[in-house]
Amino acid sequence: MTLKIFIPNETVANALGANELVVEFLQYANNQKQDITITRVGSRGMSWAEPLIEIETKEGRVGYKEVCIDDIPSILQNAITDNYIGVVDDHPYLKNQERLIFERCGIINPIKIDEYKALGGLNGLKAALSKSSQVIIDEVKISGLRGRGGAGFPTGIKWQTVHDTSSLQKYIICNADEGDSGTFADRLIMEGDPFLLIEGMVIAGLAVGASKGIIYLRSEYPLAREVLNNAISVAESSSLLGDNIQGSGKSFRLTVFMGAGAYICGEETSLLESLEGKRAMVRSKPPLPAIEGYLGKPTVVNNVLTFCSIPKILDKGGKYYQNFGVGRSKGTQAFQLAGDVKFGGLVEKAFGVSLNQIINDFGGGTRSGLPLKTAQVGGPLGAYIPLSQFGIKMDYEAFTKNEAVLGHGGIVVYNDSIGLLKQAHFAFTFCEVESCGKCTPCRIGSVRGKEVIEKIQKDGDLPEHIELLEDLCEVMVSGSLCAMGTMTPIPVKSILKHFPDEFKLNKNKEFSQ
Repeated sequence: MTLKIFIPNETVANALGANELVVEFLQYANNQKQDITITRVGSRGMSWAEPLIEIETKEGRVGYKEVCIDDIPSILQNAITDNYIGVVDDHPYLKNQERLIFERCGIINPIKIDEYKALGGLNGLKAALSKSSQVIIDEVKISGLRGRGGAGFPTGIKWQTVHDTSSLQKYIICNADEGDSGTFADRLIMEGDPFLLIEGMVIAGLAVGASKGIIYLRSEYPLAREVLNNAISVAESSSLLGDNIQGSGKSFRLTVFMGAGAYICGEETSLLESLEGKRAMVRSKPPLPAIEGYLGKPTVVNNVLTFCSIPKILDKGGKYYQNFGVGRSKGTQAFQLAGDVKFGGLVEKAFGVSLNQIINDFGGGTRSGLPLKTAQVGGPLGAYIPLSQFGIKMDYEAFTKNEAVLGHGGIVVYNDSIGLLKQAHFAFTFCEVESCGKCTPCRIGSVRGKEVIEKIQKDGDLPEHIELLEDLCEVMVSGSLCAMGTMTPIPVKSILKHFPDEFKLNKNKEFSQ
């Protein structure tokens, strides 16, 4: 009887030895004359367990966490070892999630389209091909889907704007330049279920009348590039892409474009400048990209998770999707846990779950065992949330009300050893390095802000220093051209508000200037 083994082909797992495990499993089984097959899959999102090896059994696929070469003999004997976690689907970390986007991730071979179809893939596209473009957009509007890149703009309205333009040439651009600290959801889905992204972009093309798409991929994701390009080739040969999509007579072509490591390219207009071969600088708006975008043509720009939400909406209907979430935040979000957390990884939950549930129920608290101090949500320009606000609901409006941002769903957990004045200094330094330099408040404000923090580190929270810092933050918020400048003050202001003692003299550890 052949033993079926599943080993992730995913960046974190490979960094921890997954590729080497494939070689060793095959060699050991050959020496023991044991019949095995190995399937490379994506990641389940249980980063804390990688390399997570799964074995098919009568009870389901059982898992072994943090596998090393020495574990191979016992795993091949189906032994119950210390790193055995039982049936993976029944593990509380996965069982308590609502996986609408990541339902196939870690289960299928990412570039086997038959496996994708066997678990519901292409159902959304099939439904879309039977509808008019306006009906597709109406379903997206009903769903309440908002952009998952961080801004939370209603997707259906953006698509409607592009649809209503008269241009013969339109574009679908996927922003896969996932640059926020502590975020990796886009990478996981591109490495583990790339056909979902392709299907979502094809449906977007049908909805707005676009025949060309581009995935703008960050340069730090070489494995995602390999998987995406392989998947695109398979999609072309399977009529998911090309001149006759699924026999419909409709066409859509897709390419991958590699970015060059600029954080500012996460901003949609800067991304478009980069795509056109120009220096990545923010464009003034209007005109909106939906009117004049890539090469001056109407362009849909959405991020990976937004496109990946579309097939489920078309398959099950907008009202089905609307049943997940709270208020105006509909559907699920891929929350990503990083930092000092015991169970780091991806948690897909409906909007409305609390920050405390994500960090403690799923994350298990700190890995170090030190007391929790804060969590930064929404990337390097997100607010530092105090413990007193850990009951905050994870939805756009609740975060806005608390002067914070949900962003792309990244959560970086800190214990009580962290010096937050240093983090305030980092916010300005980060902006100084990553700013495109087009507007003065961002370009100069970031430098002045860094200098003020250095004065506070030297002199303490003198009233004139704090007043200057607050004024500077106000100028950046009100005067910057894009979110790079308007959001840089958010982490600084959150520390001022919730952790004022961090600004007192000798409170913080020295930091390099």
